[in-house]
Amino acid sequence: MNPDRHVAIVTGGNRGIGHEICKELSRAGCNVVLTSRNEEEGRRAVAKLHHHHDNVAYRRLDVTDSKDIANLQDWILKTYGRVDILINNAGVYLDEGVSVFDVDENIMQDTLAVNFYGAFHMCRAFVPIMRQNGYGRIVNVSSGYGAMSEMGGYVAAYRISKAALNALTLIMANELGDGNIKVNAVCPGWVRTDMGGGMAPISPEAAAKDIVHFALVDAKGPTGSFFRHKKPIQW
Repeated sequence: MNPDRHVAIVTGGNRGIGHEICKELSRAGCNVVLTSRNEEEGRRAVAKLHHHHDNVAYRRLDVTDSKDIANLQDWILKTYGRVDILINNAGVYLDEGVSVFDVDENIMQDTLAVNFYGAFHMCRAFVPIMRQNGYGRIVNVSSGYGAMSEMGGYVAAYRISKAALNALTLIMANELGDGNIKVNAVCPGWVRTDMGGGMAPISPEAAAKDIVHFALVDAKGPTGSFFRHKKPIQW
């Protein structure tokens, strides 16, 4: 572990886009903390990365569990003393093709718990540490499904959760605009993952590169913006 490297937390880093994000950040020289709800999968994911990189650590994290977040915060401070990058990647997609009039309320609550409240609580835990150090980069992995400019019918739980995440991005960027902490949202597009399916045209590797680009922007980089394939899109 190099103490001079940026420290990056990635939620949902055990597979798909999240795993590729961890790989890209480790290649960029960051100390990466790969987190996942499933500990066995998470440790396997870190073991794969260790074949090429020794700067990736694992911590179990359920973003809906406040104790898990507090434990991660304590461990991060004891181990590194700071956090520089937070990628809120953990997400669920539970109501494909379901009408807003038929979606189960528990599905709505479970989706919001991960996709919105998970990111909300992670930011509340780690932004104060970024503020103390005068530096931070937050990337919320969102979706065009949550953009008002692209809003349609069906998939209401997922759409609403991502719309809320987009709103959180704008609010935080505004409140943090007086310092060197940047907050952006990225829609990776339709990606070949367990969530996106095998027919999706975008590889997890390409999606991760787009996301990590905004995790590594310099002081002149954007904040409070929404991107797809590194190009701004409408909220």
